[in-house]
Amino acid sequence: MARLPGPFLCGALLGLVGLSAPGLAVEVKVPSEPLSAPVGTSAELTCSYSTSVGDNFALEWSFVQPGRPVSESHPILYFTNGHLYPTGSKAKRAILLQNPPTGGVATLKLTDVHPSDTGTYLCHVNNPPDFYTNGLGLINFTVLVPPSNPSCSQSGQTSVGSSAALRCRSSEGAPKPVYNWVRLGSSPTPSPGSMVQDEVSGQLILTNLSLTSSGTYRCVATNQMGSASCELTLSVTDPSKGRVAGALIGVLLGVLLLSVATFCLIRFQKERKKNPKGTYGGSDLREDATAPGISEQTSVRADPSIGLLEKAPSASTVTTTKSKLPMVV
Repeated sequence: MARLPGPFLCGALLGLVGLSAPGLAVEVKVPSEPLSAPVGTSAELTCSYSTSVGDNFALEWSFVQPGRPVSESHPILYFTNGHLYPTGSKAKRAILLQNPPTGGVATLKLTDVHPSDTGTYLCHVNNPPDFYTNGLGLINFTVLVPPSNPSCSQSGQTSVGSSAALRCRSSEGAPKPVYNWVRLGSSPTPSPGSMVQDEVSGQLILTNLSLTSSGTYRCVATNQMGSASCELTLSVTDPSKGRVAGALIGVLLGVLLLSVATFCLIRFQKERKKNPKGTYGGSDLREDATAPGISEQTSVRADPSIGLLEKAPSASTVTTTKSKLPMVV
C-alpha cells in the first residue's frame, strides 16, 4: 500500500507555491561535519531550528542508506498535532532529547547503534505559513566498527622465478581498514623491487621468487577502532633441484643393485670352494671299472694241469686276450 503524503510533503509543496511570497523563513541548523560513534554506543544527532511555532508546526526525522537519493528516505519518527510518533525499524532505539520539540531544539538520540545505522539523516521542520525555505538539514553519520579477522589467501605459481599474489580482506570494518603485509622471522625481507603492496585492496604481489622468499607472512588490517591479522606460509620450490635429486637417487639405486649382485657372486664362489663335487672326467680310467652292459660275475673252472681253482678274468680282459688253456678232445 502506498504511503499517504505526510504533513511534511504537503508543507514542502505549499512552500514551493509560496516561495514567491515574502514571509518568515524556517532556518534549520545541523553539524556541517560528518558524525560518528562506535558500534554499540549511543549517538546524538544535533538539530536546531528558528521559527515562530504555531498550531501547524511539524517535525520529521528520516533516514536514507549510503548511496541512495534523499527521495528514498524512510521516516524514523515525526511530531505533529502535539504528539510524537516513532516509526520504522529504529523506532525502539530513537528518541528526541526534547519532547515536545517546540523550543527550537530537535536533537535525535540513537541508542545501541548498529553498523546498519550508517547513512544520511534528515531533520525536516515544517511550520506553515513559514515557507521561505525548505527547513531541511542533512547529517552524515557513520557507525565505527573495528576490522573483523581478515582472511589470507594466495594465488599464482610458487616456484623459483615465478610470481605469486597474497591477498588479505576483512568482511567488516568502518571506516574501511588499510592493510599492511609484514614478513615474520629473521629471514631477509624481499627486495622492494620484487614486492608490490596495495594497502587499500590488501594485495601483496611477489615477483621473481627465490628460495629465500619462503616464510611466514602476516597481514594486519587497521582502522581507528583497532586491528586484526591473519598469517600465511609461502613455500617456494626449485624444480631443477628436484630433477637433480631424482637423478642422484637413480644412480644410488644402481650402485646398490650392483653391490648386491657382486656380493652374491663372491659368496657363491666361496661356497663352491668349500664343497667341491666328487666327479670324474670322461677320460679318466679306473682299474676296477666295469664296462657298460657287462655285470660283475665271477666263474670258477678247473685247471687240469695244476688242479687248482682259477678265478675267471674280468670282462675287459676277456675282450682283449685269448685263452691259453689246452683244448680237450
